[in-house]
Amino acid sequence: MAASIAPSSSRAQAASPVRFGHELASGNGSVDWMLKRNCSMAPRQLLAVYLSLCIVACAIGAVCWLAGAPYVLPFAWIELLAVGAALLIYARHAGDREDIHLEPGRLTVACASGSRIDRAEFVPDWVRVEPAGDDGSLIELSGQGRRIAVGRYLRPELRSVLADELRWALRRGPCGAAA
Repeated sequence: MAASIAPSSSRAQAASPVRFGHELASGNGSVDWMLKRNCSMAPRQLLAVYLSLCIVACAIGAVCWLAGAPYVLPFAWIELLAVGAALLIYARHAGDREDIHLEPGRLTVACASGSRIDRAEFVPDWVRVEPAGDDGSLIELSGQGRRIAVGRYLRPELRSVLADELRWALRRGPCGAAA
């Protein structure tokens, strides 16, 4: 799992320690972070591979049926159903992601996992960024009685870098000025 790193201008890179997020071109100091799964295949590609696997397995099963081995084809169908179920679960979570959007006066966090989306909005001046849990496995954003954990799609050693980056972006205040 990895973060998707969007390109930013060289001027913005030199002026800030932003590594995972990117500053928007609007000029109002908005920053976006998009953390998502590092999937090797899109759901459409996965469907094409599965259909080709079905064709090959059924063709081999049909040849075995004609050669006098009638039990190969039903077992091939059972195998294809099991593989299809596993690929369906994979495809369901291929689009999982965490979107963090900071703009003057508002921090919006949306975490999508399967068909469930958790969303929270905070006033940036009141947000705390701290490790979630005893082991510090995730980053918890909390404030105004709400809390949400982020960083699932980053390697554990990079989560502290993201936390520092979030703290820096929250401290710099509106319009990109240092607070």
